Amino acid sequence: MQRKFENVVIDWYEPFGIGIALKIKKKIIEKKTKYQKIEIYETENFGKVLFIDGLIQSIEKGEESYHEILVHPSLFTHPAPQNILIIGGGEGATLREVLKHPVKKVYMVDIDGEMVKIAKKYLKFDKGAFNDKRVKVIIEDGFKFLKHNNEIYDVIIMDATDPGETASCPLYTNEFFKMCYEHLNRNGIFVTQGGTSIFLYIDRIKNIYERLKKVFKEVKIYHSSVFGLFPSWVFITGIKGNLKIDKKINKKIKIDLSFYNQNIHPCLFSLPEFLKDFD
Repeated sequence: MQRKFENVVIDWYEPFGIGIALKIKKKIIEKKTKYQKIEIYETENFGKVLFIDGLIQSIEKGEESYHEILVHPSLFTHPAPQNILIIGGGEGATLREVLKHPVKKVYMVDIDGEMVKIAKKYLKFDKGAFNDKRVKVIIEDGFKFLKHNNEIYDVIIMDATDPGETASCPLYTNEFFKMCYEHLNRNGIFVTQGGTSIFLYIDRIKNIYERLKKVFKEVKIYHSSVFGLFPSWVFITGIKGNLKIDKKINKKIKIDLSFYNQNIHPCLFSLPEFLKDFD
């Protein structure tokens, strides 16, 4: 049944004529930074919601459904992830999930220092992760950082805004993916969110997949439902070395999780028939 409400914000997907609506109590902050428009609202039922350039990024009650699925398949697959690089992830939740593992060092590189400041003050999704001694936060363009950095990582996690957005465009190029490959250990994993549901923007998924295939011998797509985003949200990995990310894993690390577990891990990589070309 169609209903109309006041005090509603909508994440509108213009090409498809469809959107996701949230009823809000109040606007917490709206700020146009050098790179993007940031809005945070207090919703009626789901806590705070972060919009960047008009698109939902995270909803407080349920954001783990995205950040756990982005982070843990790679960190559970890698036999001993010690040195981690996060590109983007300004709200700090990806960092929070990485630090649940016994890692030694985490670099978090985000282009927008204002986003990080706003996240610390208003969102607090990091739950103290920004203050962890293992963490170094660098405010810099991720592309430029990798180009001039000699560090080698076990896992690189890209938590950038969707491909096609101005600030993130250089992060979805062949050159950037090649630099990621070169900055990984001989057994390493690169993972990025795919920027869309498996039911929307199939060409976007295909484009990222094909660019990664030019660099990584093995590329895998996986997907999962994410609260506040269209189902089923896509993640794409590039594998360097002999790791098998789509297989059952038996790593014994007890950490506090809400959505991901080792039993569902292989299921994430089961693709619907119309995506079998990427399998």
